[in-house]
Amino acid sequence: MLRALLEQVLIYTEALILRYSLILLSSVLFLAACSTTNLPTGPSAYEIIPAPSQQVQAADYKIGPLDVLKVTVFQEEDLSFDEIPVDASGNVLLPLIGQVSVTGKTSTELASDIADLLGLRYLVAPQVSIIVAQSASQKVTVEGAVEKPGVFAIEGQTTLLQAMALAQGPTETAKLNEVIVFRTKEDGVYAAQFDLTDIRRGDQPNPEILGRDIVVVGNSFAKGVFRDLLQLSPALASVFIQLSRE
Repeated sequence: MLRALLEQVLIYTEALILRYSLILLSSVLFLAACSTTNLPTGPSAYEIIPAPSQQVQAADYKIGPLDVLKVTVFQEEDLSFDEIPVDASGNVLLPLIGQVSVTGKTSTELASDIADLLGLRYLVAPQVSIIVAQSASQKVTVEGAVEKPGVFAIEGQTTLLQAMALAQGPTETAKLNEVIVFRTKEDGVYAAQFDLTDIRRGDQPNPEILGRDIVVVGNSFAKGVFRDLLQLSPALASVFIQLSRE
């Protein structure tokens, strides 16, 4: 008789847990549905963080600290270098003209500056070519609901899906429609929100990720609670399995 009474208490307790778990889950789902980041989405997002364009060339890359440059001065071997490092302050040291600030300049802009400096005293109409041999400043930060958050080096043209792959993809509780990209421009920091599911399906373009961008993947609180409830209550798991079969 005591055993039967204990079984009834256990069944009643499990039923209460199930009932209140469902109520909590419903509340969480409702709150999650009401939440919004108020950031640009859809076409407006791509105005801030555009998809890769054939018009975007390597010459648009902004040189940064710790990059390695190849400097060529036509018919001047003593002034040409296969590798010359940019120091942590964003400067390079060149013969004849000394220290030159390079941070934030494109290869074309820097080549023009060096040619002007050489032409002031030393050479007549010098021809200078600059190539970024190694890019140390091209790094992207990926954080939030991803398997391996961190700062990753990128080379060449990189997309949002490739940046996600560097972080080993989203977690089970990731909010795939709430992937936010932050980008620092000359007049401030901008942010736009993307739907990773739409991008994977090809319904939306795959935006280009640049060096120093920050990608943040939202976390679904509702999914996290649901996962935890399933672990805590086998009865709840059996109910949802049964519902999925109907």
